Amino acid sequence: MSDVSTRDNPDRQRYEAYLGEELAGFADYTLDEGRITFTHTEVGDEFGGKGVGSALARGALDDVRARGGRQVVARCEFIAGWIGKHPDYADLLA
Repeated sequence: MSDVSTRDNPDRQRYEAYLGEELAGFADYTLDEGRITFTHTEVGDEFGGKGVGSALARGALDDVRARGGRQVVARCEFIAGWIGKHPDYADLLA
């Protein structure tokens, strides 16, 4: 979905997906030395099936890659499944 934007919200330890100015979903994480652990992803019911989750996963993982220095631990089933379907992101996994 091209009109979904993603951004890191470090104060809440989550990546957020917005459709316009409306929060459509988020992916919670924790940080420790050299790792970012995704623990839970949630997309609002009204945004289901619109590609928000996929845009959120891609945006978060692209940001992790761009910043460098951290490996991903995918405890969240959605993020783990998304990486499984997009093996070009598997190199990020711890």
